[in-house]
Amino acid sequence: MNSRQLSTIEIQPESEHLYSVIWLHGLGADGHDFERLVPELLLTAKANIHFIFPNAPIQAVTINGGMSMRSWYDILEMSQEHKVDVDGIYQSADLIEPLIQQEIDKGIPSTHILLAGFSQGGVIALHTGLKYPHQLAGIVALSTYLPTIEQLKTEHSAANKTTPIFMAHGIIDPVVAVESGKAAFDTLKSMDYNVEWHDYIMEHSLCIEEIVHISAFINSIFRCPSAND
Repeated sequence: MNSRQLSTIEIQPESEHLYSVIWLHGLGADGHDFERLVPELLLTAKANIHFIFPNAPIQAVTINGGMSMRSWYDILEMSQEHKVDVDGIYQSADLIEPLIQQEIDKGIPSTHILLAGFSQGGVIALHTGLKYPHQLAGIVALSTYLPTIEQLKTEHSAANKTTPIFMAHGIIDPVVAVESGKAAFDTLKSMDYNVEWHDYIMEHSLCIEEIVHISAFINSIFRCPSAND
């Protein structure tokens, strides 16, 4: 999987390119999944943001009877702990880092690049961001958990210890138990990460209140150029 280059859905900035958001979809979805969310976020710097929505590789997923679909890693069983293919998480992280580097090569500093992800995508956003050797703008992790939390205790990069992290979850999520997400948050908090937690009365999805909170989080990081004058 490492040798592949990910295909992407992209929304180009309408004005000067100042910021980049790399947003990762969940199991069985694709890069179009969160494309339509962009207008709803009401981002003040929207015209200056390059949005990249990568398509996960197509691979067999054990819990779905071995059916092939877009997946960032294999899920081996549907317990609360979600036994997963940890090697697959590392391989997908290795596919995301070149996307970050592409933006840096365009002149965008790493501190202007934000990683976001939903469910499986949230796992990869957290894992990649916490291991990344240069400081990022922020991490948004939605309806997700962190199977590599033990590895990250020793493998994390000091560069992103202060990077703001937004975690959110539905309290009646039947796919990824809210307890799994909260456990990841609690551990990151205990490791002194700059992480915030939000939960909502919803299932494995997004809700209007959550979108408002995501908007406020990103707007606090990516400022409209006129606001800096």
